[in-house]
Order: sequence, then C-alpha cells, then structure tokens
Amino acid sequence: MRVVRNIAFGVVGILLGGLLSVVWREGVLSVLPRVHSEERAARSEFVGQPYIPNELFFAGERIPLEYEDVREALDYELCVAANWHSQILQMLKRSTRYFPELEQLLGEEGVPADLKYLAVAESSLNERAYSPSKAAGLWQFLEAAGKEYGLVINEEVDQRYDLERATRAACAYLKAAYARFGSWSMAAAAYNMGQNGLMRVTFAQTEDEYYNLHLNIETGRYFYRILALKLVLEYPERYGFALRPEERYAPIAYRRYDVDSTLDLPAFAKAQGLNYKLLRRANPWLRTTRLTVKGGEGYQLRLPLTR
Repeated sequence: MRVVRNIAFGVVGILLGGLLSVVWREGVLSVLPRVHSEERAARSEFVGQPYIPNELFFAGERIPLEYEDVREALDYELCVAANWHSQILQMLKRSTRYFPELEQLLGEEGVPADLKYLAVAESSLNERAYSPSKAAGLWQFLEAAGKEYGLVINEEVDQRYDLERATRAACAYLKAAYARFGSWSMAAAAYNMGQNGLMRVTFAQTEDEYYNLHLNIETGRYFYRILALKLVLEYPERYGFALRPEERYAPIAYRRYDVDSTLDLPAFAKAQGLNYKLLRRANPWLRTTRLTVKGGEGYQLRLPLTR
C-alpha cells in the first residue's frame, strides 16, 4: 500500500504541472505552492546588495568611492538603511512636509541643500525628537549649544523645536565649521563630535580630510549614514520603497501671527478658531499653556489654516 500511495501522489504532482508541491510527512498530506527558480531569484534580488552608484557627490564634493574603505563604509550604512523599513518609510512620508522649507532656509543661509540630510540623520525628520543625551528637535541641539547660537530655551519656550530658528542656528554652526575645516564632510563630522574635538583629531593625525581620519565609531559612521540616507530618500524605488504621492505628508498650511503680549494659549487658540492641540502641533516650541512676553521681546506663531 505504501508503494501504491507514493506512486499516486507522484502522479498527482505531475498532473498539477509543477504548480503545487504535494508532500506526505508523518501521516499528513500537504499541498504547497511551488516556488519557481525565477521567483527565488527575484526574492534574492530584493534582499540582496543595495545599489551603490559609480560616482557620488555631496554638496558639490566628490566622494572617493574608489577607496575600498570608503566604499565599504557606505555599503554598510546602505545595508542598514535599505532594511530599516519602518523608519525609512516615516522619513519618506515626512520629507515632503519638511524638505521644501528646509531647502528654502538652507538656500537663504548659503548652505548647500544636501545638508538637509544631516537633519534626517539627526532626528529622522521628527521635529519633536528628544534623545537620551537631551538633544532636541529636528537638528538635535543640546541646550548649551542652542543657547550659544541664539535659541531661547526656558520653561515656556524651547526654540530647538522651532524649525526655522533651529535651522538657521544649525546653518550658522555648519558655516563656521566649513570655514574652519574646508569641506562639508568635515563640517558634518564637526556637527557630530564638536569642532574642538575634531580639531584635536586632525592635529594628532596630521590629516584634514574626513576619509583619511581614524575617528570614534559614531563620527566615523556619521557622514556615511548621511550619504546612505541621501541615496535612499532620493531613489527609494532602487532600495525597495514605494509610496504614492497621497501617502506622503503634505506641508502644514499656516498664517503667521506676531505676539507682542502675554497669552493664555488655550484661550488664544479658541479665539482663532483652533484648539490648543492644533496650536502646539504647528508650534512644537511652545512648552506650556502660557506664553510670557516681556518688554522688548516678541514671538511669531504659526496658525494652521486647515486640520
């Protein structure tokens, strides 16, 4: 009987034309879809080597991909980014909300548009990001650095969460670093580890190019992470990501309101036809329900036009 049963199952498998696999195992008959070689190849390609261009530029500067260590460092970050599905999808969705304003502000400050990917690496384009080291906002300023670059940080206001002011402060830092080190790759490294720390490393190693420096693990990976995010966000389909335009987040339409006197924010929001939640969503730099304005001070709120 065992022989007859096995022959019968074999005939059934042939008659199905290879579309199904018939398996007898431990007294149980299983009929499974057959995976063809071309399907296996397609699946393998999907999870295989991420695309690396033959030539790559960042902020007008050529990346020396002919160096094996440089290419492998970028390859590593691409392998991470291309398989970081939940975060990359969120970055892609947020990019259409934040990139237009970031690009405008960077242009006004004389900083190349590619530096917006530094903000991506810092916060995943989450303007409410707050790190264990207490860095905050889209550009992840620490409190001391934020105050040094003119941001107001107190119990009621934290302008590290103000996209426009924080971006202008980041531009000031990056331009100073560029003037000191001579390249945007080194300016990015300085943003990660501090200008004085990077200066000590360059002096000790008698090198002034990012690609020739032996750096701590975080800073050594930092610029390559920025490059990887630039590639994945600019060419998402090459890395297995696809979003329809309606699946991305639109910029928040708003009008500006100049504040020259102290406000009870929930009451103010109601008077403007809004609520406190929507006011905070458009102005994440507000930290309490009160905005105190002292003599000579002033703030500008964004009042959303739609929900």
